[in-house]
Amino acid sequence: MKWTSLVLTLFFGFSAFVLVAQNNGTIRGTVYDKESGEPIIFGTIRLEGTTIGTNTNESGFFSIGNVPPGNYTLVATYVGYDSVAVDIELKPGGIVTENIFMVESGVQLGVVNISARAEKARSDVRVSKITVTPQQIKSLPSMGGQADVAQYLPVLPGIISTGDQGGQIYIRGGSPIQNKILLDGMTIYNAFHSIGFFSVFETEIIRTMDVLTGGFNAEYGGRISAIVDIKTREGNKRRLSGTLSGNPFQTKVLFEGPIKKLDESGRGGSTSFILTGKHSYLDKTSPTLYSYATENDTLGLPYSFTDFYAKLSSVTDNGSKFNVFGFRFDDMVNFEGVARFDWTSNGGGANFTVIPPNSNLIIDGTLAFSDYEILLREADEDPRRSAITSYNAVLNFTYYGLHNEVKYGFDLNALSTDFRFKNFLGNTINQDDNTTELSGYIKYKQKLGSWILEPSMRLVFYASQRVTKLEPRFGAKWNITDRLRFKAAGGFYTQNLLSSVNDRDVVNLFVGFLSGPEQQVFKPGTTEPISDRLQKAIHGVAGFEIDLTDHIELNVEAYYKRFSQLLQVNRNKLKADDPNFAVETGDAYGLDFSLRYQKKDLYVWATYSLGRVERDDGEQVYPTIFDRRHNINFLLTYNWGEGKLWEAGARWNFGTGFPFTLTQGFYENFNFQDGISTDILTGNGDLGIIFD
Repeated sequence: MKWTSLVLTLFFGFSAFVLVAQNNGTIRGTVYDKESGEPIIFGTIRLEGTTIGTNTNESGFFSIGNVPPGNYTLVATYVGYDSVAVDIELKPGGIVTENIFMVESGVQLGVVNISARAEKARSDVRVSKITVTPQQIKSLPSMGGQADVAQYLPVLPGIISTGDQGGQIYIRGGSPIQNKILLDGMTIYNAFHSIGFFSVFETEIIRTMDVLTGGFNAEYGGRISAIVDIKTREGNKRRLSGTLSGNPFQTKVLFEGPIKKLDESGRGGSTSFILTGKHSYLDKTSPTLYSYATENDTLGLPYSFTDFYAKLSSVTDNGSKFNVFGFRFDDMVNFEGVARFDWTSNGGGANFTVIPPNSNLIIDGTLAFSDYEILLREADEDPRRSAITSYNAVLNFTYYGLHNEVKYGFDLNALSTDFRFKNFLGNTINQDDNTTELSGYIKYKQKLGSWILEPSMRLVFYASQRVTKLEPRFGAKWNITDRLRFKAAGGFYTQNLLSSVNDRDVVNLFVGFLSGPEQQVFKPGTTEPISDRLQKAIHGVAGFEIDLTDHIELNVEAYYKRFSQLLQVNRNKLKADDPNFAVETGDAYGLDFSLRYQKKDLYVWATYSLGRVERDDGEQVYPTIFDRRHNINFLLTYNWGEGKLWEAGARWNFGTGFPFTLTQGFYENFNFQDGISTDILTGNGDLGIIFD
């Protein structure tokens, strides 16, 4: 009865709000670069002579709801572009759609400082969220001279990379399986190649990359640590173009252009395409490039990869859009005579945004599938194999008000896993499973004076576990002044996906995936079964951001993640009837500082992270291999010359050491494969290590 009363109260309250706002109208549209047709991201939109305004999103779209009827001048501004003003008439209850096309400014006005970034910071909660652009990624001095997401992510506060092999990242105490990586709404299960300097993503086609390191709202689900959400741009809507580049490590090609051009008036819809591919030559060139390759050691760096991505985009006159896309990523490591790793990831799908002409509700959705398979062949062992296929359908609805926003949606995720692993004793762990996750969420954002409140809720049904989880989350920001803002966020998180990689592994190229087990699993160090076989976490984040000057921004955040239940593959399984899985708990906490300076030709980015990560397996509390106590990054970029065609950049990183366990002694270790007939007196066992 209590839930029924609450639902009825919310329903009638929202209905009353809609009735009151019926006399008011909505002003919306999309802002484009007139030359290329690319959307203007985080541009400032305001109604002249009023305090009403907003910012464009990553698609250049804006919507201002609940606006009183009348005549207005709509002004769009963005740094580096000439301002555009458009006169509009808003009738009672009406909806005005106005697309705006901006031209790059020939004169840079030093006395005018319009910062869409600062405006976005004042109007959004944005706790533990960093939005990265391709320009920022390309400003980083990079391996081989070609910018890559894999090399940029460790520059961000709270993100750790453990080395150049394995290619995985750890975000504020979360292991890679606890981080969800999305590409245009598709789940990418292995986003980093085995040689850790390169990701599967092509920087030139990225529009935005949102990195949510903790405390994210209910719009995102299925992971308990972090989200990396990458969205790609459409192809050039005006003309055919392409690039070809190469270095001793890899070759890249990009081709894009219109199928239906955006007309000269800047009006009407368009259809365009974009194709990109890259292939590595590191396995061929490294024996020549590196001095350690001698007559007796010609292995070099036996890593190779090939990536392809394609996208077809159609945009209508009112901003509605439809995209079809697909990808294939291949990775191979060949240690001749020792082991060979191969993994392949492919997938595709479509997403859409519908902007109805007579409704203030915006609808968007994604239909996608993703498939990943990895195979490890060793000289004297049976092959290890893991495969995962997922089908995903997402539908979202967004209502924009004047000082509020409501977003809700549904997510259907079907998973199929096929896993085979044999440990050093010959005991095999198999899983061939199908499962379904059905979830729904609602997020409400309200501006109350100097406060921005963002409560949200996610409800998830895990079919294979026969369990339903309610995940409340909350975020808030307090704009104390125009320059100083306090913020906080937190919530509950669950996931039903496991990895074969253990948090004790320094390097592990075999990245396999499993869904949560259906058989009984016990609490750490006990024989008491756990109630459900999910991974769980609780987040808490608090901090402040301050604009020290018009060009200097300081952000400080403290965080705590309590991993209340973590499941690991029991790779030390001694007998066939031993459990396949073990349970751990963990804690991650720390403090992140970031300082940004940006003015005309100079960009400076400095970060400091203080962190601690521990796990408890019921027998001991131990630090994970990515528990780096102190981490400092410094990045500087400077542009000069006519047309700013020259750029110089520098990066410096300092990190304290990872955990290291001393060796106390050695012993002869017998695995007793012959049972009681094992000859422990004259036989030769393996080398066992006693750790300190």
